Amino acid sequence: MKIAHSIDEFKNILNENKLVIVDFYADWCGPCKMLLPVLEEVSKEKPEICFVKVNVDDFRDLAKQYNVASIPDVFFLKNQEIVFHFVGFRPKSEIFDLIKEHLNV
Repeated sequence: MKIAHSIDEFKNILNENKLVIVDFYADWCGPCKMLLPVLEEVSKEKPEICFVKVNVDDFRDLAKQYNVASIPDVFFLKNQEIVFHFVGFRPKSEIFDLIKEHLNV
């Protein structure tokens, strides 16, 4: 799982990968802390998908660009287009189902 350290790095990740799951989070967010290990497990089992974390406190403009109002806010992107997103915690099995449904992998 990658962590975006700059907007340029985030843009490069999107440009280099056809399938990306973006987790907008904050260090102080309880549900974000619960979701992190789940996404890390899924990322190990789905290496064809690039998983990236974006800290909303560090990248407010990027969060605003994606209309992030609550966190965790997770976006599924296919060829840089948003195909689905959800807010809040989801169990691993549900994330796998959502990946299959929206990213077809």
